[in-house]
Amino acid sequence: MAPKAKRRCTWAEGDPLMGAYHDLEWGVPERDSRALWETLMLEGFQAGLAWIIVLRKREAFREAFAGFDPEKVARLTERDIRRLLGNPGIIRSRAKIEATIKGARIYLEMAGRGENFSAFCWSFTGGKVLVQDGGVRLTSSPLSERISLELKRRGFKFVGPTIVYAWMQAVGIVSDHDAHCFRAAKARGTRRPRA
Repeated sequence: MAPKAKRRCTWAEGDPLMGAYHDLEWGVPERDSRALWETLMLEGFQAGLAWIIVLRKREAFREAFAGFDPEKVARLTERDIRRLLGNPGIIRSRAKIEATIKGARIYLEMAGRGENFSAFCWSFTGGKVLVQDGGVRLTSSPLSERISLELKRRGFKFVGPTIVYAWMQAVGIVSDHDAHCFRAAKARGTRRPRA
């Protein structure tokens, strides 16, 4: 008898890249400030698009944005923006590129004030993963609305409640795997593998 195949969240079925992303990363609590910021910026690039598009371009994004090193991204100039707009490996949206550069500057301003980005992100849940009912697929929540407002107040762009909720799911602030998913119980409290 063949071994029973693992069941994933429905959205991760059918594409090997999405399946691997789901199995190894999505929903695993991320505590690294830089990685949290990178994921927030990539979620912003997703606005109006499907996540698989961003996922397929993620390595090109990392190369184009100097490994999402906030200090390097914050120094990008208009000339760099024009170069990025000519890069077919990434999503070529001036507004999203500029938002990423501004996001890097805000990240550094926060650090300059002694504010750790990870501590800021996790402060909304007291450092705990919020476990949602796996039978209901949310696209936003009162908490994502609150975080969105705070990010916007600080000057971040492309951080509406829906994008923020997708980011919360991706970095494990909220765990809402489908009830049938093999990771529904495993994702809580586990460490994210390093890419």
